[in-house]
Amino acid sequence: MTILNQLIADRTASQVARGLPRGEFFAGLFALGCISGLTSRIIQSIDRLGWADAFLNTFEVSVVVWFSCVAGIALILQDRTIGIRSSELAIGAAFVVLVILPIGPLSWLAVAALGLYLIISTDVPSSRRGALILVATTVPMLWSRLLFQFFADLILQIDASLVSWLLHTRRSGDIVDFADGSGALVILPACSSLANVSLAVLCWVTVSQSVGHKRSAYDLFWCLMACMSVIAVNVTRISFMGLSQWHYATFHSPWGAAVANTIILGLIVGFCVIGVRRELFQRI
Repeated sequence: MTILNQLIADRTASQVARGLPRGEFFAGLFALGCISGLTSRIIQSIDRLGWADAFLNTFEVSVVVWFSCVAGIALILQDRTIGIRSSELAIGAAFVVLVILPIGPLSWLAVAALGLYLIISTDVPSSRRGALILVATTVPMLWSRLLFQFFADLILQIDASLVSWLLHTRRSGDIVDFADGSGALVILPACSSLANVSLAVLCWVTVSQSVGHKRSAYDLFWCLMACMSVIAVNVTRISFMGLSQWHYATFHSPWGAAVANTIILGLIVGFCVIGVRRELFQRI
């Protein structure tokens, strides 16, 4: 009787899988993965800043990431192809096992793996574009952080070298002397340009894939412009901090950070929009 019940259950699951839209199946998995990955960051932000400040700071997750998650899932949801393979049910089950664990990086790793699978396996353009966005989302949420763990000293020293060059002051590792000689500025990981550069790349992928941008020889130029603008604003802000103790207190304040982040976001989005202006204006 148990074997019979198992056979009936397997047959029912197979019938349901054959009648389930692929877009809904994969969009649901990606939504679960993104929620799981973001939840750990939200909890950490609330614990560190409190509910009000965490909310105002979008839980220390860039609006580019929030938008990319929504845009990627929405594109995948457009796939109305019917039928899920048995192997994909197994992949989905393994994916759920990974993302329900309370480990944020593991969720983003699962999202990256599932996104790569969908890019390779699907022939639906919207699904492929959505999966590409979600894979790119894992760069600032996972891969750039891992990269920083291995190359933190080198990355911080690059920022410090640029600041030292602008201020014309002495540098030792990631420490730069104040321009007025009143002390020294230590460039910490939170001040690194790397995180925002990864957001610039993500923004380009999200915007270009969302509008169905056709590849062009100028794509690399506009993406590099977005990345360079991030580095320019970040290094300029740190350089202002290094002028004196007063400048440090002013530009290192929450308001200083908010202004810098707003400028960075505006430049990133601006360059990306210019790069896809043809497709964007056609839609408008």
